[in-house]
Amino acid sequence: MSDDPIELGVQLLERLEHAELSLAETIDRLETITTHPATTRAILETAQARGIIERDGATVKPVGGRFLQFQSEVITKDGDFTCRRCGSQLSTGYFMRLEAGEHGPFGSTCIRKVTGRE
Repeated sequence: MSDDPIELGVQLLERLEHAELSLAETIDRLETITTHPATTRAILETAQARGIIERDGATVKPVGGRFLQFQSEVITKDGDFTCRRCGSQLSTGYFMRLEAGEHGPFGSTCIRKVTGRE
């Protein structure tokens, strides 16, 4: 596992279930990892160079189709958490297990929103 935000962001983009997203929606997902513009840009450029996403102006299309398996790659933990997307307080957090590291916590609605299940 790595704590590299670029690799974590690339792997997050690789696992999105959206057919396409606006650039703003894509950045919304990446802001769960970083709010630093240069890091966000590096994630997008790396993902595009690796063929994980295609960009057409302000539209981002995930290419891979390697969706997260909710039984094995999304785990829950009980505790006192704050959702990385919306800031809500959580007693149960959902975490994504990616090769680059564990990403979360998210609430039940935000995990579906970030991955594209909603």
